[in-house]
Formats: sequence, C-alpha cells, structure tokens
Amino acid sequence: MATTVTLKRTGDKMPLVGFGLWKVTKETCADTVYNAIKEGYRLFDGASDYGNEKEAGEGLARAIKDGLVKREDVWITSKLWNTNHAKEHVEEAAKYSLSLWGLDYFDLYLVHFPVSLEYIPSSTKFPQEWWGLDGKVHPSNVPFQETWTAVEQLADKGLAKNIGLSNAQGSFIYDVLRYARIEPQVLQVEIHPYLTQEPLIKYCKLLGIAITAYSSFGPQSYVELGAHKGATSLLEHDLVSSIAAKYQKTTAQVLLRWALQQDLAVIPKSNNHNRLVQNLAATSFKLSEEDFKAISGLNINLRLNDPVDLDPRLAIFA
Repeated sequence: MATTVTLKRTGDKMPLVGFGLWKVTKETCADTVYNAIKEGYRLFDGASDYGNEKEAGEGLARAIKDGLVKREDVWITSKLWNTNHAKEHVEEAAKYSLSLWGLDYFDLYLVHFPVSLEYIPSSTKFPQEWWGLDGKVHPSNVPFQETWTAVEQLADKGLAKNIGLSNAQGSFIYDVLRYARIEPQVLQVEIHPYLTQEPLIKYCKLLGIAITAYSSFGPQSYVELGAHKGATSLLEHDLVSSIAAKYQKTTAQVLLRWALQQDLAVIPKSNNHNRLVQNLAATSFKLSEEDFKAISGLNINLRLNDPVDLDPRLAIFA
C-alpha cells in the first residue's frame, strides 16, 4: 500500500501516517519526537495552539544532529491560530512558529479554524487559546479572504511549501475556491467511525484536496478534557474489537486502517512506545469490504471538536 499522498500543486509527497502533537506535554515532547523519528515517523503535525513547538523542534534538531534524518526527510505541519487572522499578523505568527521549531519553512501550514478572534500578541499570552485576557471569547470581523490571501503570501515567500485548511466544511471550501489564487492543498478535519463525513471526503477528492483525518480513535482523546460526550470508546467497541481479533491487529490499527483505506492521511498520537510503533504499521494490511462497511456503519455524526461547545456564536458546523 502507498505510504504517501502526492499533493496537487507542488507534487510534494505527504506521508499518510504521521504523529500528532496535540496534548503531547512540553516535558516529554522533545524525546517523543526524537523516538518517533527513530522508529520511522516522518510527519509531525503541530500547531501554535499546542504550545509545544519549541520542544518538538528540539527533538527534531537532535535527530538531525545525530544523523537519523535530514530536514528534507521530515514533513512538518503547523497551523495559524484564530487570533492571528488579520493580514498584518499572519506572517508574524508563521515566523514565530518557525522560530520555535528552529526551521526556515513548513512543509504544510494550515489555517486551524475558520474562526477569527481578537488579536493577542504572543508576548502577552502564548498560546493564545480561545479566550481573551478576561477569560471570554472575543470574535473579530476579519473576512477569511483577507486571511487566505496572507497565507498565500507565505507560500510565495517559501515560508510554507504547501497551504491548506482545517475544520472547514464543503460550503466554506466552495467559497474559498471562488477567490483563491493558490488553492488549499490539504484539509485536516475530524473523521472517525462516529463521524464519517463521506460527502466531504467525496467533495475533496473531486477537487484534488488531500484529507488528513484527526481524532481517528474518536472519543479517546477527549476523555481527559471531559468532552467525550458520553460516547463508547471506539478502542473498546465490541465490533472494532472483533474485527481486530480477526486480523490479529490492535483496535487502534483497525481504526487507522479504516481511514487509510479511504486514502485519508492520519496523525495518531501515543505516549506508549509500543503503540507508537504499532500505529505506524497500519498500512500493512487491508480490511475486507464487509468489515470496512461495518465500521462505517457506526456513524452517529458525533462531532467531538466543535467551537460551539465553547461559545454559541461559533457554530461553524451548524
């Protein structure tokens, strides 16, 4: 099975299985990145909002210094946070993230959410998160066309080789394509068997936009945040467990394979070294059509990462 997806505009080959840096602690991040590189990971999915880019960069720098990889062997993704959507803040934010990573360019730079919030300088608060200094959410009136035009300039200047969107739906993508000089190359969205999003996948394939699926294990990542919405863990679901036993794989490998079989890239995270290695092996087998459809049948349109849960004015998925 293919282990990369070729992006339309640049022809760059993005690894299909990467390592997600969301919720990796600062204390462990450098070692986690270093060890993941040692085991064969070549894509790291970061964001300024994760607050660990400096430490991730230290792990990468150590791996390069030790001769495990060269910079060009590794794909680094970062994301523009909501408080930096105004044209005068986009390049500033990208350069700040690059400085934390210790890099000259990102392989992929995404707009984290189609949500613009009031600007907060990184010197005042970092990461800026969803809340202003008063603890409240403050939307700002920056049209997305302004943001995207500034992101395109990052590609022009070589600060980002590829650019894309995250947490965007079909109607939003349709609108962006009305004015984009450089089309988004990648869409990163929540996709798992409880939220299968087939129409969105179909639309992106039609447009030639590669998709990265996040939260492949469904509620698992949200339990510690109290945001799993009472859903049964997919890693412990009876159907997924029985299919995993049939293929002599872990439930995590089955869930990742379900996404990979749709030509989606995945970015699982694990703090457990054995699982980290197992996740990378999800390209090594194939689900039968019957098993694939059975897993897809678990869909209940359960969206776990939704800004409306933070503020009713941010109902971007309504």
